[in-house]
Amino acid sequence: MKIKKNLFKNITALRNKDFSKVNAKFLRKVASAMGVILLLAFFFICFEIYVPINPGSHETITYTVQKGWGDDEIADNLQKLKIIRSSYFFKFYVIATLQHSKLQAGEYNISPKMSIYQIAKKMAQGDVIKDNVIILEGWDINDIGKYLESKNICQQNYFISLTQKDYSNDFDFLQDKPKKAGLEGYLFPDTYQIARGETCEDILSAMLANFDKKLTPDMRAEIAKDPKGTPKSIFDIVTMASMIEKEVRTLDDKKIVSGILWKRIAIGMPLQLDATVNYVTDKSDASVKIKDTRIDSPYNTYKYKGLPAGPISNPGIDSIVAAIYPKATNYWYYLSDGKTYFSETLSQHNAAAAKYLGH
Repeated sequence: MKIKKNLFKNITALRNKDFSKVNAKFLRKVASAMGVILLLAFFFICFEIYVPINPGSHETITYTVQKGWGDDEIADNLQKLKIIRSSYFFKFYVIATLQHSKLQAGEYNISPKMSIYQIAKKMAQGDVIKDNVIILEGWDINDIGKYLESKNICQQNYFISLTQKDYSNDFDFLQDKPKKAGLEGYLFPDTYQIARGETCEDILSAMLANFDKKLTPDMRAEIAKDPKGTPKSIFDIVTMASMIEKEVRTLDDKKIVSGILWKRIAIGMPLQLDATVNYVTDKSDASVKIKDTRIDSPYNTYKYKGLPAGPISNPGIDSIVAAIYPKATNYWYYLSDGKTYFSETLSQHNAAAAKYLGH
């Protein structure tokens, strides 16, 4: 009876806003009860957001967020698929963390063992399913197009047509390239991760952007130097690098070969590179036929002095570095059978050819 009387007195005092008459012990009990309720609510929310619906699941699905979907559609769909317990808590979390406008369309690998927090983070970061596209050093545009077609990304002919367009407004390293020249030489060899649904245009842009990044300001400054009155262009460097890529393997050998080739150009000596003839004939002969060296093509360095009309492959960074920083030696000739043999005179070169190549 006394308890009821005290409770009645406290409630009456609260209604009348006469806090001085409220029993302090009663207020502590109310505050304690509210604290417990809030703590339970906090743990419940954390449970819903950070604990997966099925932590032991071994199932993984490919889930597609359609373009134009917002958090409502995604949340409802995930609940329907039994990936999360409650769409309400998914929506609550992405709105509370300001991620609701960052959820990106695409294909994702998700699982019931993932929490709302993990799924939302993956979608906000655009961590979509990606495939590796591996462009090898020394491939030409035809090789790349054939490879992309084998990956069902686009047709080879379509990719080749893209490389004939002008991208010089987007990438300043292309501004000294002749207008009629395509992108041969500038498609940087590397491993690219692309999301499903990305196009040849996307891959081509990624390769050009990679080239732009790899050609550092110091390298560009070195190219622009004019030590002997004959400054080189980026196009010249890429053309030289594309031949070096086809000729030798190691960086040291590439720098020596670069020095040899630039010397030959300086004195008007033909480069006479089999790799340039193979580019014309679309062959891969280790030693080209004499009749092929007579083909009338601006890429035939047996017939025409100086650099060929343009790059013959897409070189890697070592070949580009070698073209920019050639090594000065007394050598004028070289041959390679996997290992490179250098010679100072033609007679030494012929003897090396007889010894190592059998001719």
